[in-house]
Amino acid sequence: MLSQQSKDTIAATLPAVGAHVNQITEVFYPLLFQRYPEVKAYFNEAHQVQGTQPQALANAVVAYASNLERLEKLGDAVSLIVQKHVSLNIQPEHYPLVGECLLAAIKEVLGDAASEEVLAAWAEAYTQLADILTGAEEQVYHSIEQQPGGWRGEREFVLKHKVRESAIITSFYFEPADGAALLAFKPGQYIGLVLNINGQAVRRNYSLSDSPDNPHYRISVKRENNGLASAYLHDELTVGDRVRMTPPCGDFVLNDADRPLVLLSGGVGITPTIAMLKPALESGRDVHFLHGALNSESHAFRELIEEMATTYKNLHNYYCYSHPLPQDTAQNSGFLDRERLSALLPEHRDVDVYFLGPKPFMQACYKSLKELKIPAERIRYEFFGPLEALN
Repeated sequence: MLSQQSKDTIAATLPAVGAHVNQITEVFYPLLFQRYPEVKAYFNEAHQVQGTQPQALANAVVAYASNLERLEKLGDAVSLIVQKHVSLNIQPEHYPLVGECLLAAIKEVLGDAASEEVLAAWAEAYTQLADILTGAEEQVYHSIEQQPGGWRGEREFVLKHKVRESAIITSFYFEPADGAALLAFKPGQYIGLVLNINGQAVRRNYSLSDSPDNPHYRISVKRENNGLASAYLHDELTVGDRVRMTPPCGDFVLNDADRPLVLLSGGVGITPTIAMLKPALESGRDVHFLHGALNSESHAFRELIEEMATTYKNLHNYYCYSHPLPQDTAQNSGFLDRERLSALLPEHRDVDVYFLGPKPFMQACYKSLKELKIPAERIRYEFFGPLEALN
């Protein structure tokens, strides 16, 4: 329990920390990687360059310090962090390293304002947060390990198939190297891959893109410009190669309601929604599968979905192309904007909506869904990387 003196000190210094929190995180990451280079593998370098990881940490620090008296308000955010940490196999011994560098960054940025008393209060608060997270993470680790086919940490898998889904997306089918049982997952969850690239461990999260009733895990990966991991997967990983994998994680999962379901995706954001599609259809729900892509060449799983539409009469499939090719049909050009969504969604708006895609796509969808009076509690979304703002 955080002492009242520390709470008072943090409340008094929070405005200063909040005003400089972006500077603090800019100092923190280089310092962490300099002092403890072994932890660099746990961070996506692209998110560092884009600034999304430092911004996410800055937001988390301010949110936590602002809610010391009502930590229950952070429930969803804590769950998101816990799931990400488990997928990366974060361990209790990592937390003191982060705490040390975070306090050093606060001291460097705030200077004399960061007295011993101030740093001691923030250290106590960080220790409390670390205890909350490590306790929650241990519960998840233990729960996964106890399930049939479950495991803790990393497990070796073999690449069994590699299938080109579009000009930019390829699917990878993995099976356990030991031939033992496979842990069941919830549609919408992701796994963590640990790749050996040029002698260095590189960790990445990828959504599972197939329904859970298969003897494999499938991920479908977009080739990213200058993407270290995606280039390795597309160009170097071959059938028979082995990788290490952490168990399925994530809270962005299909619910079991009987309301109509809208699966709304852009680009490679189709990966978790395609995993949700078959289970939702087999439950009898009306499913509106709406997808936006650049054009027909980049459109993954189109034939599969159109084939499913002939089997399941409760599937309503629609796609559109933002940059259509000459051979693409004109009626499918454009964007999934407010006007188009209004025409495609059920009139009563009593639906569950799951959406995922590039950030601009997600921002536009979120705005349109709110304007179309979809209740906030029925809207679900997830980011590929650190949590960002959609407003």
